[in-house]
Amino acid sequence: MSTTAELLKGAAELFPDEVVTSAHVRHLDLPFGAGRFALITLDNGFDHTKPTTFGPASLANLNTAIDQVEKEAADGDIVGVGITGKPFIFAVGADLKGVELLKEHKDALAIGKGGHEVFKRLSALAVPTFAYYNGAAMGGGVEVGLHCKYRTVSKALPAFSLPEVFLGLVPGWGGCTILPNLIGADKAVQVIIENSLNQNKQLKGQQVFDLGIADAIFEGADFLEQSLIWTANVLKGDVEVERPVIDRGEGWDQAVAKGRFVADSKVHGAAPAAYRALDIIAAAKNGDLQQGYDAEDKALADLIMGGELRSGIYAFNLVQKRGKRPAGAPDKNLARPVTKVGVVGAGLMASQLALLFLRRLEVPVVLTDIDQERVDKGVGYVHAEIDKLLGKGRINQDKANRLKALVTGVLDKAEGFADADFIIEAVFEEIGVKQQVFAEVEAVAPAHAVFATNTSSLSVSEMASKLKNPERVVGFHFFNPVAVLPLLEIVRGEKTDDASLATAFAVAKKLKKTAVLTKDAPAFVVNRILTRFMGEIQNVIDEGTPVEVAEKAVEPLGLPMSPLVLLELVGPAIGLHVSETLNRAFPDRFTVSPNLAAVVKAGKRGFYVYDSGKPELDPEVAALLKQGDSVLTEEQVRDRVLDAVAQEIGLMLDEGVVAEAQDIDLCLITGAGWPFHLGGITPYLDREGVSERVNGKKFLAPGVASVPA
Repeated sequence: MSTTAELLKGAAELFPDEVVTSAHVRHLDLPFGAGRFALITLDNGFDHTKPTTFGPASLANLNTAIDQVEKEAADGDIVGVGITGKPFIFAVGADLKGVELLKEHKDALAIGKGGHEVFKRLSALAVPTFAYYNGAAMGGGVEVGLHCKYRTVSKALPAFSLPEVFLGLVPGWGGCTILPNLIGADKAVQVIIENSLNQNKQLKGQQVFDLGIADAIFEGADFLEQSLIWTANVLKGDVEVERPVIDRGEGWDQAVAKGRFVADSKVHGAAPAAYRALDIIAAAKNGDLQQGYDAEDKALADLIMGGELRSGIYAFNLVQKRGKRPAGAPDKNLARPVTKVGVVGAGLMASQLALLFLRRLEVPVVLTDIDQERVDKGVGYVHAEIDKLLGKGRINQDKANRLKALVTGVLDKAEGFADADFIIEAVFEEIGVKQQVFAEVEAVAPAHAVFATNTSSLSVSEMASKLKNPERVVGFHFFNPVAVLPLLEIVRGEKTDDASLATAFAVAKKLKKTAVLTKDAPAFVVNRILTRFMGEIQNVIDEGTPVEVAEKAVEPLGLPMSPLVLLELVGPAIGLHVSETLNRAFPDRFTVSPNLAAVVKAGKRGFYVYDSGKPELDPEVAALLKQGDSVLTEEQVRDRVLDAVAQEIGLMLDEGVVAEAQDIDLCLITGAGWPFHLGGITPYLDREGVSERVNGKKFLAPGVASVPA
């Protein structure tokens, strides 16, 4: 049996570029004569912008620090041991860059065992141990604290989570086992499964305390000082920590069942991590910690060697890194300042855009429309939304007043746009209307102003073609709801110049959107893929496959909603319009469904009614459907849909719609909410053999979103 030190040394050799975390031990005398105390501080030597992580060498450093305090505790030199982090950061868990490099199951197992062997030593010391969660704590950072006997948390702590399931792992260094035994299975399932699958929801300091994860909570300003006073009182017996009795009966089983329901509703069995975590939580009911740790090790190793985790890490890196440095964007120094924004239109989309520009840029925003009533309604919407923010305490009265004063509405474009630097239109999706709007704007706007269009599928180049200065028109396509979905497709028209494009990217950054550069091709990225995807579903329904079979066929992908529910959200009329646009461009691949046209003509908002609380086919829609007699199985439908998507992505990459397959995945994750465990879509198509079946090759190189060869 290799020692912990040997285990970690072997793992460290596989990961030469680790950002190593030190574990500094210092000694201090506790207040009230409570005795000499050892405090371990985790610190990687960088400021808070590079959070502290645990790779093999970092774990080895913590192991060495524990060697020292273990001897001091055994010799009676100290009365307790504490562990805390550098300013603003406690620790954010395992170093995922190291996980990506692992090729062998045994190496993955060593990472799990290594973490357990080191962390377990904290609970085995001869003196009480304390974790002081002073700043952001995630994954292994949370878990190292769970191995201590007592925990305090800062009120200022901004983010605390066990995000592993979200990425395709399980909390594998004690989280699945200790947490339910500390706070009960119900609350543990909430933290490990629900929060994680709910877009990796973070807890604040107060919530960590309210859940019972921490025993005491203190203000951020003097957090460590107050924690040490509290520690002295605990050690002297003046403060007694009471914890609730855990329900190890039916309540535990119900919590696990609820977790399975949540996992089913989010991933439909398509990704294994949540289910592996729930199995470990279920088994932890007997309180046997070592049995739980062994199960965590095995689950961790199995998942590290699985495609879903590799896709999850790939997706995470796309959002965190590529999303912040868009491929193909021009030099940011070419961007012009934007001190005033014009919005053409005052409908719902235009009003949402006005609100976003106002909140993020904090510059004057002026709306125009064809009559005063519409203008007033648009400005009224923005004011009402600001009042909501005020009511929730998100902004103060002073800021609310300032924002409201910045938004105005006028009928005369000359009056509104004469000094605007960035003007965006959100009018009816019809090329003639948009050309006319831009002609009117060009006549009154300053020469440097950038014109942006929020079109979802029309040609930006055609829209700009009749202008004197077509080089300043850029596509700026948001996704609905604007406040929620991060993606912004920035479209370069044939004549768009670098300065206009750079300005668009600079504005996108201020709007806190994930910008992806796309070529001016029909429907750009997301709508083109979704329309091909939906079109194939619609085709099989038209040919004769029952609606529920077609819908269920794609459930194993674990998408955020079924195709026809998505159609309802988008609106059947918009879906039809985009399919007509794409049918004109690519008639051999994009169809216009006569059944969808009939649904739109009948004024239906979708295919379903919700009388029973769950979606059921609307009898009036069922009566409209004219179907053939070709009935496919779920598997046949799924193959057809995935083949169509793989073909379309292959063609888009050949056409140069985006720089790389990575940009397509980034678009689907941030613009359509496609899951991390699919990696967007291309890693999944590669993994399932669809890419090679359709295009003769994979989209991604080995090791990019898969286990390295």
